[in-house]
Amino acid sequence: MNSARKTMFSVLAVLLVIVVAVVGFVSFSKSNQHQAKKPRIVATTVAVTQIAAKLDLPLVGVPKSENQIPNRYKNVATVGSPMAPNIEKIASLKPTVVYSVSVLKDQYSAAFKKQKFNAQYLNLDTVSDLKNVLTSMGKKYDRTKQANNQIKIINHTIKTVRARQTGQKPKVLILMGMPGAGYMIATNQSYVGDLVRLAGGQNVYTDSKQPYLAPANESLAAKNPDVILRLEHAMPKVVKPQFDQEFKTNAIWAQMAAVKDNRVYDLQQPDFNATANMHVKQALTKISNWLYPAK
Repeated sequence: MNSARKTMFSVLAVLLVIVVAVVGFVSFSKSNQHQAKKPRIVATTVAVTQIAAKLDLPLVGVPKSENQIPNRYKNVATVGSPMAPNIEKIASLKPTVVYSVSVLKDQYSAAFKKQKFNAQYLNLDTVSDLKNVLTSMGKKYDRTKQANNQIKIINHTIKTVRARQTGQKPKVLILMGMPGAGYMIATNQSYVGDLVRLAGGQNVYTDSKQPYLAPANESLAAKNPDVILRLEHAMPKVVKPQFDQEFKTNAIWAQMAAVKDNRVYDLQQPDFNATANMHVKQALTKISNWLYPAK
């Protein structure tokens, strides 16, 4: 009987060792698989870093920019400016995906393809596009809850600014300044044009495809907007004086109701940019207040 018990205990002991070993191996394998699947994400624009921060995503590379990068990425490697990313630096980070924005795709897609990067270009042309990006990235990285929270904030802001709209829609002219190159006119197809639409304004320049048009004095003279928005797209210390000089020397501006009524507003980063970002709430609220000032 004692011999039988000893044999039974010996068998149980061996089985226990086997079970522990198998469990340990499975856990180790799952851990390795998790590490292998863990994304190494590089963001090449500030807007993408903002989206990543709201979705609580880790990044291994961020752009170098005068605009503030979310604080959680302050110690992350920089990969050059959004307009001129450092391809070699990105490659050294061994990214599983590199995110940029669709408006920059033509600029450096060839360089990304040459390095065989998994490059993804996010469409941030409108507020609706931004919500779609949040939804898709939320699903991809198991961040649906975070994505839905951000979409709720955006939708609530849209509802709030719509409730402020009364009477006739103000006529709005949107200008996008560029360092050393004067300015362009932003149509309804641009991001700021979309903000104006949501805030209840009527863009005086519309187009079926083009987000920006070249200015012409003859055309401008016929518009007479109620409000003028001047987007400082890049290098505001250069663009703002350019705008001021243009409005001072070109007599056409003094004839406009917006100038006469002091309803000319400068759109500055980080709340405003050429593409959508996570400052939608602040941007929409400001434009709404400019179009429909409290009485």
